[in-house]
Formats: sequence, structure tokens, C-alpha cells
Amino acid sequence: MKQIFNPYLPEGEYFPDGEPHVFGDRVYIYASHDKCGSMRYCPGDYYVWSAPIADLTEWSNKGISYKRRGVRNKLGYRCMWAPDCARGADGRYYLYYCFDFDNRICVAVCDTPDGEFKFYDYVRHADGTLYGKGKTDIMCFDPAIFVDDDGEVYLYTGYSANENLKKMLNRRGIKNVDGTGNQVVELKEDMCTVKSEPQMLIPGYKNSKGTGFEGHEMYEASSIRKINGKYYFFYSSRLSHELAYAVSDKPTSGFVYGGAVVSNGDIGFNGRTEKDALNYWGNVHGSVERINGEYYVFYHRQTNKNEQTRQGCAEKIEIDADGKIKQVEMTSCGPNGTFKEYGSYPAYIACNLLSAGGAVKCAYGPFSRHKYKLHPCVTEYKKGKQCIKGMRDGAVAGYKYFEIVGVNEISVTVCGAEGKVLVSTCLGGAPICSIKIANSKNWQTFTAPIDLPQGKTALYFTYKGKGKIDFKDFYLDKV
Repeated sequence: MKQIFNPYLPEGEYFPDGEPHVFGDRVYIYASHDKCGSMRYCPGDYYVWSAPIADLTEWSNKGISYKRRGVRNKLGYRCMWAPDCARGADGRYYLYYCFDFDNRICVAVCDTPDGEFKFYDYVRHADGTLYGKGKTDIMCFDPAIFVDDDGEVYLYTGYSANENLKKMLNRRGIKNVDGTGNQVVELKEDMCTVKSEPQMLIPGYKNSKGTGFEGHEMYEASSIRKINGKYYFFYSSRLSHELAYAVSDKPTSGFVYGGAVVSNGDIGFNGRTEKDALNYWGNVHGSVERINGEYYVFYHRQTNKNEQTRQGCAEKIEIDADGKIKQVEMTSCGPNGTFKEYGSYPAYIACNLLSAGGAVKCAYGPFSRHKYKLHPCVTEYKKGKQCIKGMRDGAVAGYKYFEIVGVNEISVTVCGAEGKVLVSTCLGGAPICSIKIANSKNWQTFTAPIDLPQGKTALYFTYKGKGKIDFKDFYLDKV
């Protein structure tokens, strides 16, 4: 049986900010495109990944869907951030995106969901003024597009910058940025002409007092869905690592804070705080989609010790009878629910990763070489091939969840210093296996017997030794 991991795309692919949409019998992901080791957000071209709704293991793309170099970016200096897509009344597919902090929303169009998109126009007011330049417009950022059941079209955007970011953007000439939330406008059927006055949607940190959004105000990453007759607005809260949601009976007003859906550090899950984060966390962007009768949240994690090498992940979620979404934890198995096979598992799918001193927020740009040198990270050991690098004494990599039936032997493939790898079924729990490893400059596999409890369990691998190791994969077997 083929299984899907988190990250759900093929190894070595970096497509964050994923917006999932079902068109026909496939789910399509409209995402930014990071590059391993990059110091910039989203320097790649757009690719649209898709999979059959009945088989989320079969992800593929048809090549570049939209090139970064072109209109408004002939020299390629700008990067395309966080797109979204919707099907218009004419049956064509409209892609909305911004070039970094350009403060305008670009629109491209294609006859198919994942074909070659062509530049169409900018979003404008009826008098031709660019949206983002009008007197009541806020800064355009992370656009979300939504076509309601009655054919009305809504565009959501906004960036609730903190004071330091606001000053930086002001110096660039962008004056309509503030910490007061995001905005929604209605569009005409042409999908690019504003036909309503802009309305503020949910608050930012400056105007949240008494609203119920306190501590979880709008930061960025607008996304909108209609679920069971209600409008769900998903967004990255001011906490940055938290994908939150709000609910309303209307698409343009009345939104009430609902809670967190997922955090890429598992912060907030079962009351966990930032100092107890289970993963190296950073910004998040994503949304929820109903696929083959079940709901999933799509989001991204950080790798490579920075915020510019992000990978898409997905988890099943449940929406209860009252419309509430309970926060889910990060897992390695993602849409599978559990892993059900013997065999090899790559180390890079760790959903929990921390040093002996815990995990920290990923920095903008590479980690400080001195401050963060003791921390492990997921990175590439050769192009397109990932591992966990730099596990020092006490570092832990955790994997959730496995349906264990009869496993009695476990192997790890590592390189680096000698020592041992302790295996346990809960973080900080007593080891149920100790795998002795020898010093090696090349990948070597080491094996030990293990007495794993039957049923659903997590696996945690802790390195104990005086040096450091890189961790490539592990193998579960029944002998």
C-alpha cells in the first residue's frame, strides 16, 4: 500500500502558502515556490500541483504554470508571493498574486486549473485606479479570491504589520499599511474590477480590544471558504506560527473568532507554550478544503534553519455539529491518519524536532551561526535529498503515528560521531531500545531488536553522544 508523508509533495520540493481547491475530481494546490537555502521568500516560478481526490498519494504537476519573469518583473528581481485561484463565470481560472511588497494585485488567467496562465490585468477600481492606491484601500498582500454560490465574487487582502515593518514599508513609499486588520471588496464578473467600497473584515493588533480576537489578531495570509452555509475566514494570526479561523453568516462582515486550526510548532495544542514548542516554527499560511468527503488543513513547516525554505503539510481535521474546529497537532503521517507498513521511513518527515534545549523560532534569513549552532535542522545532503543534520547530544526527532503490528527490529541510517540512538514512544519517555552507532563519514545502517507495543504509537529518536550525527532514515521490520 502506497503511503503519503508530511511533507506531502515529493522529497526536496518547497511549495509553501498552499491554497487547496477541488475542481472536478482533483485537488489543486496554488502555492508559492521556495528554494532550498534561499535567503528570499518565494524566488521560484509557480507550479500547480494536483492529485486525484480519491488518492492523495499521487501528486504531480505539468511544469511551470506561470513564470516569475514577465509583466511587472522583466528582470526577475521581484518574487511572487502566496497566490490563490478561482473559477470565473466564463469557466476560466483566475490566479491572483502579488509581487512581494508591490502593493498591487495581479491577475493571470488560464482555460484549465493547472495549465499555462497568462497575465490578464491588475485589480482596479471602476475609474481605473489600482486597488491598493485608493483613498480607503489598505496595502495589498496575500490575496484570497472567492466565488459564492450566487456568483458574487469577493477579494480579500491585507497585511497587519507591526511597527518595525510599518516603518520599513513607509520608507518604501507604502503609506496605507497599519495594524488594523484586513479588507474585502466585491469584484465585477470580469474578475478584476472593484464594484464595492472596501470593508474592513477582522481586526489587527491596533483595534482588537473587546472584539474577541485579542492575542489572535489578523497578521497576514487571507483565505476564505464556505462550509455548511457559513463563511470561514482562515488567516495567520499575529503569533505568526498559528493558522486561525473566524466564522460569519456573511462573506463581508460579522466574523467571530473561532480558534486555532494548526501551529507549525504545535504551540497552543493541549496548552503548549512557545518555550515548549515541538518544532522549529515560523510563519504559516494555508487553508481548509473538503476532499472526497473529509476536511483537511493545508499549511507549511520550516526547514533549513530559516523561513525561506518551507514545505507544505496537511492534516485531517474535524468540524463539529456547532461548526467548531479543534486544533490539530502536526504529524508525519498527515492525511494517512497512521502509517500501516513495515519498511523504510525518511528522517526528514519528522513532525517533532528539537535540540536538548528545545526548539526556537526560525529567523528571517539563515540562523545566526553562533546562537543556533547547537540546533538540528531538516536540510539537503545532496540536491533533492533530505535528512536531519546536526543532531547533538539530547537532540530528538519524533514521528507520529504508526499502527504497530509485530515489529521487533529497528534500524537507523546515520553518519557522524559514535554514540547511541535511544528509541521511545513518547517525548521524554523511557527508552525501549538502544541502538549503538559507530563513527562514520558515510551513511551507515545500525540495527537493534525492539519490543514495540501493539497499536497506534509515536516514535522518538534521541541521540546520545559527544559529537553530532546526521540522520537519513529508519526501518521497521518483523523478523
